[in-house]
Amino acid sequence: MKLNELRDNPGSRLTSKRLGRGIGSGKGKTSGKGVKGQKAREGVALNGFEGGQLPIYRRLPKRGFKNIFRKTYAPVNLSALVKAIEAGRIDAAQPITEAVLTQAGLVRGGKVDGVRLLANGEIAMAVNVTVSGASAAAIAAVQAAGGSVTTTVAAKAAAEA
Repeated sequence: MKLNELRDNPGSRLTSKRLGRGIGSGKGKTSGKGVKGQKAREGVALNGFEGGQLPIYRRLPKRGFKNIFRKTYAPVNLSALVKAIEAGRIDAAQPITEAVLTQAGLVRGGKVDGVRLLANGEIAMAVNVTVSGASAAAIAAVQAAGGSVTTTVAAKAAAEA
């Protein structure tokens, strides 16, 4: 094989359609842009523009409220916690913190403000869990198994009282 025999694989490079090369090409004269007008010119960005009429995004009323101080908590179910302990990713004898849960792969999602323990599933072993928050049913289930749950964020009911 010689250098002058090197070729691309057939179909690996798409040849661009040549515009404005006569009516026989299928894209001659106006090059597929129709006739005159703003859209036939270069540098046109008409997203949301309705020809001077008030755009729909301004005609419709604003709805809702976006709390910029909202905290997002990653949910961890009791069933997932038990599976991780049985798989050997978490040592039940040691205190289980949010860092341990993250390292074991139970906490998903990029930016979360903490972990919330939920009562989906059953637990039969005594574990000591320290998380940002936990549901009342999850706390009751862990305590019934002989363990303890410590929350680092005060519950709303406790804050209001």
